[in-house]
Amino acid sequence: MASNSTHTIVAGSERKPMRGAHSLGPVQPDQQVEITIRLRDKSGSQTTGTHATSADTHPAARGYMTREEFAAAHGASASDIAAIKAFAELHQLVLVATDAAQRSMILSGTAAAMNKAFGVTLEEYEHPDGTYRGRVGHVSVPADIAAIVEGVFGLDDRPQATTKFKIKRLADAPVAHAAANGSFTPPELAKLYNFPPGLDGKGQCIGIIELGGGTRPADIKTYFSSLGLATPNVKVISVDHAKNRPTTSDSADGEVMLDIEVAGAVAPKATIAVYFAPNTDRGFLDAITTAVHDKVNKPSVISISWGSAEVHWTAQAMASFEQAFADAAAMGVTICAAAGDNGSTDGETDGSQNVDFPASAPHALGCGGTKLVVSATGALTETVWNEAADSATGGGFSTHFPVPSYQTALGKALTGRGVPDVAGDADPTSGYAVRVDGKNLVIGGTSAVAPLWAGLIALFNQKLGHPVGFLNPLLYGSLKGKGVTRDITQGNNGAQKAATGWDACTGWGTPDGLKLLQALSS
Repeated sequence: MASNSTHTIVAGSERKPMRGAHSLGPVQPDQQVEITIRLRDKSGSQTTGTHATSADTHPAARGYMTREEFAAAHGASASDIAAIKAFAELHQLVLVATDAAQRSMILSGTAAAMNKAFGVTLEEYEHPDGTYRGRVGHVSVPADIAAIVEGVFGLDDRPQATTKFKIKRLADAPVAHAAANGSFTPPELAKLYNFPPGLDGKGQCIGIIELGGGTRPADIKTYFSSLGLATPNVKVISVDHAKNRPTTSDSADGEVMLDIEVAGAVAPKATIAVYFAPNTDRGFLDAITTAVHDKVNKPSVISISWGSAEVHWTAQAMASFEQAFADAAAMGVTICAAAGDNGSTDGETDGSQNVDFPASAPHALGCGGTKLVVSATGALTETVWNEAADSATGGGFSTHFPVPSYQTALGKALTGRGVPDVAGDADPTSGYAVRVDGKNLVIGGTSAVAPLWAGLIALFNQKLGHPVGFLNPLLYGSLKGKGVTRDITQGNNGAQKAATGWDACTGWGTPDGLKLLQALSS
C-alpha cells in the first residue's frame, strides 16, 4: 500500500533490517544523504529478450549497438529527467549529476528531506560487524513520477556484498616457483586450459568492479616482471566518491589484486579499467552502469567477484542489475560473475539452499569453481571444489529469477535460473600465485574464475574483431556438444552434485579455450 494518498510504492523496494541488527534510533535530521534514482527506458520497453544479442545467434551476426546508439534509443528521456528535477526542487533536494545513458540521477539532501520525499524513516542500526544507515518497509514517490522511477538506491547504506576469494599463505616464495607449491600462475592455467596462443588482448578493455580495497602500482610492476610480462595499463575510475585505498592483504586488497593480476596476466596488452565504488547496493549498481556505458574506456567484458545470497537483495536491486546486464548484452559486453565460495547454502544458516547474486542474474555468465590437479605426466584431473561448507563453489537454483529461455533446452525440471554456467580452478590448494601488499600468496575462490574467463573473452574479442557478447545462449544452444568445455562429473558442493553435461556445481565445465574460439569463429 502507498505511504500516503499522493504517494505510490516503488515496486520491489522493501527492506528488512540486517540479520542481528537493531535500531539505535532516527538518524540526525541534518545528516547529508546521497541517492541514485534509476529512470525508465525512454523507448517504453525493456531491452531484455528483445535483441538478437540475447539469443543463440552467432556473435558476428548480432548487430551490437554502440554506446552512443544505445543511449539514443534506450536512455532516459529529457521529459523524465525534467520531471525528476522538478521533484527534487520541490523537496529541497540538490541535483548532483544526471546520466541519461545510465538512466540515473544523483540527488543529495538532508535525512529529513529524504524521509519526506520518499516516505521513509531513516534510522541508525547496529549489527555485529558495525553500523549502517537503514530503513524498513518500502520506498514511495509522488504518484505523478511513479511510472518514471524504477528504483531508488542509497537511502540504506548497509554493506551489500562480500568478496569471493580464499587465501592460502606461502613463505614469500617467488611467484615463478608457484608449481612447487601446488599452485599455478595465470599463464600456466591459461596453457592448461588451452587458451589460444599468440593473443594478448591488445585493443581490448577489461572492466573490473571493486567495492573496497585498492591496488599498489609497485606490486603490479613486480608481479608482471616476475612473469616476464609487461606491466598492463591499469586505469582507476572513482564511482560515488570511492577511492583506490589499499590496506592489507587480508582485506579487499586481495580481491583487487587477484582480479587485476589474473585478467592482466591472461591478456597483458588489454587495458584494465577498475571501477571502485562503495560497498552498498547503490555503489554496486552505479559501478556496473558506469562500466557498461563507459564511452572512454569501452570495456568489452566486465568481471565481478563480489556478491551475496539472493535473500540479502531487494527485488528492485536485482531487477536493475539484470536490466543493466541485458543492456550490456545489447552493446556486446560480456558480464562474468563469481558464483560464490560457500557451497550450496551460500553461507546462509537458515537451513535453505541459496545462490549468489549477481551471478544468478540471467544475463550474467556465472563462474563456478573446481579443484585442479596435474599429474607428473601432465594429465589433468578436475573435480568440484569442495573443501568444507565455507570453502566450496557456489551453485544451485535461483528463488528469484525463473528459468531463462536458454536453460529450457536442458530438458531438466529446474526450479529457477540454474547457476553456474561455466567453471575454472578455484580451490585455494590448487590456486593462483599472486602478489598482494608486498606478499606473494596463493589465492583461490570463484573470485579468480571470473577474471580468468574475462581475460579469455578479451582474447576472443581481439582475434574475432567483434565482441563475443552474451555467451550463455550459445553455450546452452549451438555450442553444446562441441567440446568447447571440459565436463566436470565428480564431486558436489553440498546439495548439488556433478553430472554429465550441465550441472549446478560447475555448469558446463572448464574452458578449452582454443576449441571455444574455433567454434565462435566458424
